[in-house]
Amino acid sequence: MDTIDRGHEPGYRRLLRNGALEAKVRALRERLRACDLCPRRCGVDRLSGQLGFCRTDGRLTVAAVSLHPWEEPPIAGSRGSGTIFFSGCTLHCLFCQNYPISQMGVGRVMEPEELAERMLRLQRRGAHNINLVTPTHQVPQFVEALLIAAQRGLRLPIVYNSSGYERVSLIHELDGIVDIYLPDIKFASPKAAAFCCGRSDYVLQNRRALLAMWRQAGPLQCNADGVAVRGLLVRHLVLPEGLSGTPQCLAFLRRALGKGVWVSLMDQYFPAHKALTTPPLDRKPTAEEIHAALEAAWRLGLRHGFTQETCPCGG
Repeated sequence: MDTIDRGHEPGYRRLLRNGALEAKVRALRERLRACDLCPRRCGVDRLSGQLGFCRTDGRLTVAAVSLHPWEEPPIAGSRGSGTIFFSGCTLHCLFCQNYPISQMGVGRVMEPEELAERMLRLQRRGAHNINLVTPTHQVPQFVEALLIAAQRGLRLPIVYNSSGYERVSLIHELDGIVDIYLPDIKFASPKAAAFCCGRSDYVLQNRRALLAMWRQAGPLQCNADGVAVRGLLVRHLVLPEGLSGTPQCLAFLRRALGKGVWVSLMDQYFPAHKALTTPPLDRKPTAEEIHAALEAAWRLGLRHGFTQETCPCGG
């Protein structure tokens, strides 16, 4: 079975041809010597084994590699998304549903050659893309594996599936490597961000990163089968008691990116990890709170995107 969408060539294939992908590997790896990949800018020498806030050093650490059918339709398509779950995270959200991976170190050290082969295996199994889940702190290690995989024939688009807590400088480095950005917009209020994930600067850093992703990738583009090949799709999880600031987040997207932006409005929140004992995060959003979020999207004219129960929501 031919599993490659041949109408679109991923950017890293062009970088490979002109030698720029190898240069990207060197430049990104050098940033690990005084790590400044995320907005925390810990400054530790991860190549010598020091750990940043993310609790990872300079080695590639991966929790799972699998074919995942449950992403948004343009990402999962009919054959699934080839997901790589990276261990560690630049945030410690109280409600993280993947906290064993993000905060407790679940995963194992993997050589770049092994991850390259695992990506090629996903391609052979029919994956529509390679989906990097929480990759920010391990971008240099991934790009090293990507170089090997590309040399061996990888041709799948790269999806950058992120919390949205990013440095613009890293997004610039990813130009030509990432085809599809899939970031969160978690909060509208620095106070809520500090309460939920310990970073009052989340809102500022997130807004800057979203603008950089939009300028780089633009609106979501799909092939004839409805599978994404390039662009930006923003996720927003509705939290109880308005902690996520849904109307304000959506208003920012409408104002800054325009009505052509694609939004995945998620109602799947449930208490997990420390949220189980932290009101008001210790309950699911009510039906009224979910309905208000959908109404806000509709009022703002955001017609492109998905909800948990209906897809697409327009356009």
